[in-house]
Amino acid sequence: MKASARNGRLAAATLSDPRWAAVLARDERMDGKFFYSVKTTGVYCRPSCAARSARPENVAFHATCADAERAGFRACKRCKPGQASLIEQRAAAVGKICRLIENAETLPALTELAQQAGISTYHFHRVFKAVTGLTPKAYATAHRGKRVRSALARGVKVTDAIFAAGYHSNARFYEKSTALLGMPPSTYRAGGANTDIRFAIGECTLGSILVAASERGICAILMGDDPDALARELQDRFAHAHLIGGDKKFARLVANVVGFVEAPARGLDLPLDVRGTAFQQRVWQALQNIPVGATATYTQIAQRIGAPQAVRAVASACAANTLAVAIPCHRVVRLDAGLAGYRWGVARKRALLKREAGS
Repeated sequence: MKASARNGRLAAATLSDPRWAAVLARDERMDGKFFYSVKTTGVYCRPSCAARSARPENVAFHATCADAERAGFRACKRCKPGQASLIEQRAAAVGKICRLIENAETLPALTELAQQAGISTYHFHRVFKAVTGLTPKAYATAHRGKRVRSALARGVKVTDAIFAAGYHSNARFYEKSTALLGMPPSTYRAGGANTDIRFAIGECTLGSILVAASERGICAILMGDDPDALARELQDRFAHAHLIGGDKKFARLVANVVGFVEAPARGLDLPLDVRGTAFQQRVWQALQNIPVGATATYTQIAQRIGAPQAVRAVASACAANTLAVAIPCHRVVRLDAGLAGYRWGVARKRALLKREAGS
């Protein structure tokens, strides 16, 4: 009877531990974050191990392999917990292919990339997108764009920069140049010196708010406690542009944005000038699809854009957002629903979510 009661307590402790759910789901995302041992077999495993589920009263959890081995358990020969996890192996293989793409003058065929990674062509395409958030072709395009931006920033002639980046004709580049650079190539080469950006700073219940707009639309919405600091941040972001103080007409646009911050349910029906990488723009679009009053986790956003393993990259894209509220990165929370870091302060994030929940 005593043994039965003891087993019941052990089973209850395991069942109430969130790590047990990861073990039952064989969640490979948890690999490396903890390990579990089984008393009846004397082995310890990674969470994704395909072995038959153990009885919960026989299970114990360990932070590291060393902890499990000190407790007297040996490594599972099936999942090999002491070796790199499947996610780590995939990341290493994809990282190798990324370097290959970056150094190639033209994008190698998908079959060649898969062969280099040691993975079947079909599986390679899925794994590459899961790790990077982009297809190999989109990754190559994004990297060429990065090379063009870097060359133009150094003052290289536009034509030379285009061909050096791997574009085989000016026409192919110019088809997408505005979306890629946010402005014509010659303007970008001049550091945006011919770009006019109007801005104004107002006040709202969350503090000071700066709104800036180019000819294409609103390009920055910044919040903070110090108006001068907001102006300096804008100047750093658009170092070579013509920054022009807003007039009365522009002040109405700022009022519109402030009204949206105060009452999110009304929406913001204004054009946005969104500038970012292909991956960032996919993340930001997913954020804009989160309804007012709702939240999503970083993991859920990664899954929605088809890159379930790119959770950290999603968090980085949220941190890079400079269009507060319009691109609602404040609606993204941790798995435990906790409020992670927010570019404009966790207190503002909490206030925005509370405001939206009541709208």
